[in-house]
Amino acid sequence: MGPSTQSVVVLKIGGNQVEDPEFLAGFVAAVKTLCSSYALIIVHGGGKEIAELHDRFGVPFETVQGLRATSNASMPLVEMALNGAVNTRLVAWLVNGGVDALGLSGVDLGLVRVQPMVVPGHDLGRVGRVTSVNEEALWQLLALHVVPVISPVSLGHDGLTYNVNADHVATALATAVEAARLVFVTNVPGVQVAGRTVRALVPAQVEDLIARGIVSGGMIPKVRSATDAVAGGVRQAVITDLAGLAKEEGTAVLREA
Repeated sequence: MGPSTQSVVVLKIGGNQVEDPEFLAGFVAAVKTLCSSYALIIVHGGGKEIAELHDRFGVPFETVQGLRATSNASMPLVEMALNGAVNTRLVAWLVNGGVDALGLSGVDLGLVRVQPMVVPGHDLGRVGRVTSVNEEALWQLLALHVVPVISPVSLGHDGLTYNVNADHVATALATAVEAARLVFVTNVPGVQVAGRTVRALVPAQVEDLIARGIVSGGMIPKVRSATDAVAGGVRQAVITDLAGLAKEEGTAVLREA
């Protein structure tokens, strides 16, 4: 555990949410409340704005197993969207709401170092797999009582920048600082079984729900990232929506007893 006197909570928000003023207003209010009890790190995506830039500039892209293949022509557009528009907008809302937010990417201070991700039979180009996190730099930032707001663009050991899945970055950061909680803020209140939100799951139950088709689609990578986080040492990983974030509710994935 690093020098912070507070437990650390990592919040991951999706790219679609950071375009929505209503979401941003609620998120700022929830962050302000959480700041009184925890040291916070925020990680964001930005897939929708990346896609819009590719359309605008006529640069093709493909998605492979849920990952956006990123060519050399694609990478500047990814950086424009994530490091530029999305990160700046989120930091502006937080600062304007009274939160001492600091916009960064995984490149800054070498916060997140990566290797090219390999998927047999596919060329993902500039898509990265996290290999290390500069947790000392994170602890120094938290000791200054700032809230790092981190774009998932990260630094390769080859010196190139890479596009990295934001869930993977959030999981790696939470693991590195032994976070008390990693919260995936989504558009649903948690994992739903028979129309009700499940309060807690262990990894074996998660895999059972996936095998039975109860957890499907976009929820699968979220719950698997949650299980990866608790396997890596995070005490609990929570899937929730904005209302659940404010109330500290949702589905908590816990380590096996």
